[in-house]
Amino acid sequence: MKRPAPIPDLSAPSRRKRALSEEERALWESVARHVKPLRKKAAAAKAHAVVSDPATHPVAAKPIPVKPAAPVKAAPAPRPPMPPLAPIGRRERSKLSRGRQEIDARLDLHGMTRMRAHRVLFGFLQRAHHDGLTFVLVITGKGKVGGQDAERGVLRRQVPEWLSLPEFRALVVGFEEAHIGHGGEGALYVRVRRAR
Repeated sequence: MKRPAPIPDLSAPSRRKRALSEEERALWESVARHVKPLRKKAAAAKAHAVVSDPATHPVAAKPIPVKPAAPVKAAPAPRPPMPPLAPIGRRERSKLSRGRQEIDARLDLHGMTRMRAHRVLFGFLQRAHHDGLTFVLVITGKGKVGGQDAERGVLRRQVPEWLSLPEFRALVVGFEEAHIGHGGEGALYVRVRRAR
């Protein structure tokens, strides 16, 4: 009687490792150079073993250049909000009205349109801030009260509103109606913020 042929074991197929091509090896080396190992000792030992074995590196492969990552731009820090406007102190107002405190500069907005007056006032305050002036006088004019034209006294109403805007608050500490000798209701004492 013939013995049956042994049945081959198909449960664990043998796997042959295929060799990496030159391109694959170069790609792997360039990636491996830029990766931080989890365990320094084990990775260093393997890297040393791979480098010392000349059979694994028959041909020196050219490394593939890797573009560095673009730098991440940090978001600018938010600016602190401007402090609220502060009224001019009673002592300083008294000194200004009596002429003991000098008014550093004057601006007369009479006869200007709203747009032109806004632009001129902003430029004037920027120069005063830059030059280190302390007190300036802004003359708006009183306007005609009860006249036929409802647009009279526009600058008298608008200038205090403009001075309260953030763009002006960077230049102005506070403001108040001027003394009658400096124009009364038609003028404002403006305290200029110091340049830092």
